[in-house]
This record gives sequence, C-alpha cells and structure tokens, in this order.
Amino acid sequence: MTTTAAIASTPPGAHAPGAVLAVLALACVLLSLNLPLMRVDPGDFTLVPQAWWQAESGVEGLWRAATPAALLLACLRALWPTPQWGGTLLLIALTTAGSLGLIHLAPTDETREAAAGYWLATLALVAMCGITVWRSAHLPDSPRSRALTAGLFGAWLLLLWEQLVTAFGVPRVLLPPPSSVGVALWEHAGTLGGDLLQTVGKAVLIGYALGCGLGVLTGIAIDRLPFLQRGLLPIASLSSTVPLVGVAPIAVMWFGFDWPSKAAVIVLMTFFPALINTLAGLQAAGKLERELMHSYAASYRRTLLDLRLPVALPFIFGALKVNASLALIGAIVAEFFGSPTVGLGFRISTEASRMNMPLVWATIVVASATGMLAYALLSRLERRVNFWHPSVRSV
Repeated sequence: MTTTAAIASTPPGAHAPGAVLAVLALACVLLSLNLPLMRVDPGDFTLVPQAWWQAESGVEGLWRAATPAALLLACLRALWPTPQWGGTLLLIALTTAGSLGLIHLAPTDETREAAAGYWLATLALVAMCGITVWRSAHLPDSPRSRALTAGLFGAWLLLLWEQLVTAFGVPRVLLPPPSSVGVALWEHAGTLGGDLLQTVGKAVLIGYALGCGLGVLTGIAIDRLPFLQRGLLPIASLSSTVPLVGVAPIAVMWFGFDWPSKAAVIVLMTFFPALINTLAGLQAAGKLERELMHSYAASYRRTLLDLRLPVALPFIFGALKVNASLALIGAIVAEFFGSPTVGLGFRISTEASRMNMPLVWATIVVASATGMLAYALLSRLERRVNFWHPSVRSV
C-alpha cells in the first residue's frame, strides 16, 4: 500500500495526537543526549555527572548506545501514520527495546543516581507507550486487536512500574518491583496452589453456589407469594448491612477454623444481591407479554419458565458476576480472623507480618487473576445463554 493510500485509510484524527506525542518524545530523546545520564560516585563519596557515551564496561556501553537509538527509531516510526499491523508491531518492538534498556540502566545502589538525561528519556518512553496503545486501538477492529490493546496497556504499566521503582530506589517493603513478584510466584507456586485450592476450591465455590442459589430461589418465592415481600424482604435486606469484619469472627466461632466458616460468610454476602436482582428481573417482563400468557391459560410455572425467568436471566447474571468478586473478597478477609495454615487470606496476613512483601503481592496477583477468570467465564456463559438479549447481540 502506498503512503497516500495508507494515510487515506486512516480514520480522521486517529493519529493526530500520536504525532504530537511523537514530536515531544523525539525532542526529549534528543535533549537527553546533551545532558548527563547518571551521577556516579567515583569512590570519594561525590557524584560526578556521566554522559550516555561514558560507559563503565562493554556491555554497559552496548546498552547505552542501543537504548537511545531504539527510542529515536521509535519516535521516527511514530511520525509515520499507518494503521497496518506491521508498522504497529515494529513500533511496539522498538519501544520495548527502549524500555528494557532504561530498566537495565536504572541505578540499583547508592553509588549511582539518575540524572536529567535519564528522566527525559523516561518521559519519551511514557509518550511512546501511549502512542503504541493509541495505534493498536485504531487497528482494524477484531478480537486480536482488542487483545493487543489491553495487553499492551498492562505490559507498559508493569515495565514502567519496574523501571520507576528501581530508579527511585523504593524499598521492597513498600512496593516490590514486578520482577520480584514474578520470582515469588515461581518459587512458591506449590504453596500458592494449595492456598488457592483451600480458598477457592472449597470455601468460595461452595459458599458462592449456596448464596446465589438461595438468593434466586428466595426471589422466586417472594414473587410467587406477595406477603413474603412485606415480611421476608426487609429481613433479607439486613444481610447486606452486616459488616464483614464483625460477622467473620462469629462465623469462625460457630463453624470452626476450616472452610465452612468462610463459606458461611460468603453465603451471607452473596445472598442479597442475587435476591434483589432476581426480583428485579422477574418484574421486568412486559405487561402485554404477561397478558398474552394469561390469555393462553398458562399456569404460573409455565409463565415463569417460558417468559419471566428468561427475561430475568440478564439480571441474574449481573448478580452472579458481582457476587464472584464479593465471594473471593469475603473468603480472603474471613481467613484473616482464623484459618488453618493454608489459604490466600492466611498467606497474605502471615507474610505481611514477616515483611515478605513479594510473596504478599504474588498472593494478591493469584487472587486477582482468579477473580478475572471467574468474571470472564461468567461473561462468556452469559453470551451463550442470553444470545437473544440486545445487550449481548451488540457486543
């Protein structure tokens, strides 16, 4: 495709902000080359400015040459507007090389300190990260392009987190770099797997199924017997007002330290959202549709199965997705108040008291990934079950 055709095929205004950021990033890179990269202690407890080309070793010199070169090439590539995959992937590769170079050059001890040149290059990198996300978002719409955009955003956050935590010398007790969290995940994979099985495989799954199931069945019962709405619904609403930190130790006293006490807490947390959404869904069926079922002499059971429950399914799935996160949070918090020597909440509280923050963050990553996976599976199931609903057809 020619240059004219490539520019013409670009959506109006799609790359104008990217071009402005590219110019600013190019100016930052060029200016950084004329400023000190580091201030280095030569051994007399003073910090001496050191330029990009003043390398301490051959490998260091290679990094110092490759990093600004990659950033310069990325800036020049960003000035060329094209919505094609090849150009976008090349831009991502050049930006990644610059990011890895700045991570490698980040000072790791008190003998070096980042200077103005390093921070200007970092500003250029941040601009280039934004441009790559912008470009990927304007690729032809497809599941692959959407996944690339989301993955890029997360990857740049992790790389910038790694670089800035290292460059600023943030203590690992306060905020460990992602590399330390990754090492903790690898080294303690077996332990975290056992914790995941205890928290999710037992407490969360059982409590989630009981809480959501009871909520849906109670909602149907209240809809069928209106007097329950005046008597049972106010009592059921109390379950949403009970503080978790208050009921968790009571559940441990009643049901013991193992998973049943956590499952009881989850039932309490997930019951009311499922009940309210079920009631709202059952009442969402149109009046004309219900009159039509009545004209056919359909019983309540037939009307429920053929009309009202299908209409309520989007509301029920909304409750299921919300409860998936509530159940995981409830189980982890409940484990703070007493649990066997296994579980995600137990691991977080124990390792935090030991100041082993990389393992704490690794446990948080496992819990977050589990919650994201549960939400994704429920969303996929909803698209299959509620394929007829406008909110699903438009996705």
